[in-house]
Amino acid sequence: MGTVAAIGALTRVGGLALAGVQVLAAEHPEEVRRAWRELPGTVALVILTATAAETLGAEVTAPDPARPLTVVMPR
Repeated sequence: MGTVAAIGALTRVGGLALAGVQVLAAEHPEEVRRAWRELPGTVALVILTATAAETLGAEVTAPDPARPLTVVMPR
């Protein structure tokens, strides 16, 4: 079974740590891209803030069996 990670502004994803989610705080576009590149191989689901999803683009959020499943938080 895989783990869950969240990428985005700490104010938006920080509370998810209480549910056992690996929180990767990323306030700026370069931090978002680095967090995505450095995701551990055990991550099966990534929760993205809307801003992080926009930074990563549609290719990352589109379904692909080679990547973790991604969901985007509402604004």
